[in-house]
Amino acid sequence: MIKISRSAVEQHLNCQRCFYLAYKHKVRPPSLPFTLNSAVDNLCKNEFDFYRAKGKPHPMFIKHGIEAVPFAHEKMDEWRNNFKGIRYRNEDKGYDFGGAVDDIWQKSNGKLIVVDVKATAKNVFDWEDTFSKWEYAKGYKRQLEMYQWLLRKNNFEVAPEAYLVYFNGKKNEAMFEQKLQFDLHLIRLECNDDWVEGAVEDAVATLKAAMPKPSKSCENCNYLRKRWEVSNKNPKNLVN
Repeated sequence: MIKISRSAVEQHLNCQRCFYLAYKHKVRPPSLPFTLNSAVDNLCKNEFDFYRAKGKPHPMFIKHGIEAVPFAHEKMDEWRNNFKGIRYRNEDKGYDFGGAVDDIWQKSNGKLIVVDVKATAKNVFDWEDTFSKWEYAKGYKRQLEMYQWLLRKNNFEVAPEAYLVYFNGKKNEAMFEQKLQFDLHLIRLECNDDWVEGAVEDAVATLKAAMPKPSKSCENCNYLRKRWEVSNKNPKNLVN
């Protein structure tokens, strides 16, 4: 049984070789934790939990005309845990796929809305421009779609729409006073998770096959390729 995460499938979509090295051989570039973003996530989740306990809509729902409340379920903490998440096991195909959601809301008709919390700090926040230019923004939509698929596989009814709760830090305020101020952008995305099952199965198949070739569009692969080219031209600079 191959255990595979939502972020692993996303990496497979971006570069099969880096995915293979990371999940087959544990070879991956070092990364730093985004602790400030995690703090924003936790504070936002605390607010949702406050209204979840009361069975009432968060004020942003009312402001934006969303007829829903934070979904109350006994497994919510497990689904939001990075080391557990909401999961689906396919015994026939031999995989255990899962990911940790930020939050889930429930509409008045019972269908579930998948939600992810993001934080940034831009002088001008323009989601449409960002989505049209940057692959990471499209990855956010895929992330929501993977969570939708997981919920459906766990026998929940899921709404087609999903939301990014996006906090943009105000970095040009006159005084800091040890407080960060944010603008809130609630981004509705119409999603389609038809592609997810095939993507999961493709990632699992890659792990069972030979190592894929480097991707021409992968930043890591291109960096290593250029570094190797320079090193071959200057053999004295090779690290012993």
